[in-house]
Amino acid sequence: MAATKVAQKRMDMPKIKTKAKKLGITPGKMKKAELIHSIQIAEGFEPCFGRSGGDCSNTACCFMADCLKIRL
Repeated sequence: MAATKVAQKRMDMPKIKTKAKKLGITPGKMKKAELIHSIQIAEGFEPCFGRSGGDCSNTACCFMADCLKIRL
């Protein structure tokens, strides 16, 4: 059986800021990666956004679509 890819939508900044605010994070003028790292920490995860080198096993991450496209 062939593996199938699940299409995942990218999260835009307004959605990321809303998620941050729900976690008690004040986005202010944080850059996207910095804000996502703050969210990941608040949720108890490693702040790994953009650092996976294109290989990530956390398929449930809501930032995966963006993460795999960038390198920090």
